[in-house]
Amino acid sequence: MEWYWIFLILAVAVMVFGVGVLVLNRRRSPGGEVRRTPSPAAPPGPGDTLVAERPVEVDPEVEVEPEVEVEPEVEVEPVKPASLRDRLSKARSAFTGAFSGVLGRSSITDETWEDLEEALLRADVGLGVTDSLLDGLKARVKSGEIDEPAALLDALQADMVARLEGSDRTLRFDELEAGAPNIWMFVGVNGVGKTTTIGKVARQQSEAGRTLLLAAGDTFRAAAAEQLTMWADRTGAQVVSGREGGDPAAVIYDAISAAHNRGLDLVLADTAGRLHTKSNLMDELAKVRRVADKEPGHVTEVLLVLDAATGQNGLVQAKEFTQATDVTGIVLTKLDGTPKGGITLAIETTLGIPVKLVGLGEDADDLVAFDPAEFVDALFDPPG
Repeated sequence: MEWYWIFLILAVAVMVFGVGVLVLNRRRSPGGEVRRTPSPAAPPGPGDTLVAERPVEVDPEVEVEPEVEVEPEVEVEPVKPASLRDRLSKARSAFTGAFSGVLGRSSITDETWEDLEEALLRADVGLGVTDSLLDGLKARVKSGEIDEPAALLDALQADMVARLEGSDRTLRFDELEAGAPNIWMFVGVNGVGKTTTIGKVARQQSEAGRTLLLAAGDTFRAAAAEQLTMWADRTGAQVVSGREGGDPAAVIYDAISAAHNRGLDLVLADTAGRLHTKSNLMDELAKVRRVADKEPGHVTEVLLVLDAATGQNGLVQAKEFTQATDVTGIVLTKLDGTPKGGITLAIETTLGIPVKLVGLGEDADDLVAFDPAEFVDALFDPPG
């Protein structure tokens, strides 16, 4: 009985051993290496090297959508600024009918002279200048020098340019001793755009490398000082202002002293709008002019700002302001919005004061140097 139990235990042990050997053989690879059951994939840790997976082979029978081609960005051409011809469309309109009438005839007739006279007067060239221009042309027609309508228009255009050429249109800036600043005064009646013009000139002079101070001499209009401060911020200029209703001459004097002490190049002086018909106001402006020209200041420009739309009234203003302040140049604003561009010719021919700058829009870059040939050419450019 004892041997029976021993035999049974040995048989069970042999069976267990055999099963273990069988399982072990199944877990061996053909090369004899042990194949371990893979553990669940874990995310790579720091320092682990990632191995690229085997690329997937695409079945040639399956159609693969092509990659979408991204079109290159289209280069947008910068917008070209409007030409002088475009800007002066209203001024040119004063001549359009006259040109059509003159060129529509086979010869120079009395109607030709009537058309040209009407066009010049409508453009506010003025009666005196108009008569002078036409009298010269009539003499050349009578002598046989001009015998065709087209040649007559060419001669008129050339005469207008000739009357505008020869003037010094540069803004005068002197190299002064001991760092004394140049003073540019801006004068004119209310509403012509003096303060805005100063801001635009400040930008141009700042870009030219000059150091600036803006003098808020229009103490009777609170918004004027605020406008100048805004332009000073934009252009990097300094500004001096006084109390509202204060003495404009005192503000200009303080500004000039400050510019001298700080070694600045240029003072742009705003002045209160003055009615040219009020003698007491013009006398006060003359006082500002005298104060500005005292040491260490030196007035090198007095710029009269005129609204081109005022026409012949601008000529009257120019006479009065010149008498009070010795105007050295004209800034003609809003020239793009009026058919009365001929006032340019009237002012220069009658008073001998050069138009130095013209305003052709609201942007800072729309205040440009006046070019006589380009101006007259734009007026004579045929429509269409």
